[in-house]
Amino acid sequence: MRNKLILIGAGPGDPDLITVKAIKKLQEADVILYDALANEALLNYAKPACIKQFVGKRYGCHALSQSEINDTILEYAKKNECVVRLKGGDPFVFGRAWEEIEAAQSAGMQIEVVPGISSALAVPASQMIPVTARGTNESFWVVTGTTRSGDISRDIELAAQSSATVIILMAMSKRSR
Repeated sequence: MRNKLILIGAGPGDPDLITVKAIKKLQEADVILYDALANEALLNYAKPACIKQFVGKRYGCHALSQSEINDTILEYAKKNECVVRLKGGDPFVFGRAWEEIEAAQSAGMQIEVVPGISSALAVPASQMIPVTARGTNESFWVVTGTTRSGDISRDIELAAQSSATVIILMAMSKRSR
């Protein structure tokens, strides 16, 4: 059997907002590499022998670069059957999941993705703010505040021209003081 990488969305930070499937996959893990935005209480679902390593990134503070995270996944996969990458929110919403998938594919690993609840939807819902409302708006945009180059995304300007709700993630460092 080939070694496997499971990318799991940890949800928006509330450990009660993890999916049942994600819990089951955490219980299978030999190794869990977790992000800064993943609630550490979720690590309690892991079996006792599971290796747990923080690989998180926050603005201005990176435990490991993305390249180093990719290398860490591959190193652990050489000795362990099931490597879990526990990512805040949903792995495919500004989560760099595709970069990790490409690294795992190049090593011939099996890959599985368990979606998570994105903060883009969970935070407004928790405050009873609809991202769409009949008669008010028919769509919503989820935009990153900071691009790979560190600039503000030009999509924000485009989104602001529409009647859509605009949800901007990862932008705290860009706001005016």
